[in-house]
Amino acid sequence: MPRPRKPTNLKVLSGTRRPDRDQPGQIDLPAAEEVPEAPDWLPNIHARREFDKLAGFLHGAGILTEASVMALAHLAAIHGKIVQLYAAGEAPSGHLLGQYRALCGDFGITPATTHKVHTTGSKKPDNPFSRNGRKRPL
Repeated sequence: MPRPRKPTNLKVLSGTRRPDRDQPGQIDLPAAEEVPEAPDWLPNIHARREFDKLAGFLHGAGILTEASVMALAHLAAIHGKIVQLYAAGEAPSGHLLGQYRALCGDFGITPATTHKVHTTGSKKPDNPFSRNGRKRPL
């Protein structure tokens, strides 16, 4: 599987953008400026809590865009429905669980899908070996 393309805005920031290599029709969505509030239409408290928790995580990682807020709300609504079914002693349908897993994969929430989503907002950790072979400053 080939490596996914780097978004144009990251190429501009790093100084590696070449207009002759831009993809026609490629859309780079801007990141959400602040953590959005949970929509009023979410079905229960479990869905609202999940939305608030995931919105904070995804915004901090730079993954959440204004366009993806509704998909996140649907993910939280499905989560709320699944919790509600389990609390009632019922099992959710396979279709409902499949939708939940697909949306989790779109946001890179599961361990198997974290490599599919690239963050832009988090700072890279310092390399502890970057000083190897160099003397310490006096």
